[in-house]
Amino acid sequence: MADDMKQSVAAMLTGIERYNPNNLPALQRYIEAQARENVYDLEANLTVLKLYQFNPHLFNLDITCIILLKALTNFPHTDFTLCKCLLLESQSEEETISQIKYLADILEQCDFAQFWNRVHQMPELCNRIVGFHDSIRKFVCHVVGITYQTIEKPNLANLLGGVDDGTSKHWVKKYGWKDDGDLIFIASQDENIKTKNITEKIDFENLAPLMASCL
Repeated sequence: MADDMKQSVAAMLTGIERYNPNNLPALQRYIEAQARENVYDLEANLTVLKLYQFNPHLFNLDITCIILLKALTNFPHTDFTLCKCLLLESQSEEETISQIKYLADILEQCDFAQFWNRVHQMPELCNRIVGFHDSIRKFVCHVVGITYQTIEKPNLANLLGGVDDGTSKHWVKKYGWKDDGDLIFIASQDENIKTKNITEKIDFENLAPLMASCL
């Protein structure tokens, strides 16, 4: 359904139609479809927040929460910051939005234990975003991949949200890490170091004074 809507939504985002509040019902249905079908359209989502900014009486808390949660799934990109900056102060102070903003803060700090703890406390909010947990786990694996050379298996499972052994093995395999019993071997940081040849060009005119001083 989201793919079918994408073309018509794209037409709404061109020219002056982008700021037509009459487009909001269709755009909001598109956002709900993004949540159900695990697709993502940042441009459309930012347009909706901009329309809420211009038309505060049309503000929809539920749709805004979906937009913010979808932005979280695209960490480490700055989508969440872009979305947050479009919220009016009164909108930003809504309790549910404040909770999502806190999730973003601790996710940005890579405090994954606290992040998952909070997520598990609000299942009705996060579970409605299909693929939410796995999208966050991709970010966790990104951080693990650039931080660790080895990591204990229970520690990795906790960072991934307290997952079971089968789920943990899935992510280890997905990222090409090596399972060695109690330890997971991440790609050596040495493999991420690439040599670079530097060629420095020096003109003869720049050498002439130095050569003259040596005579």
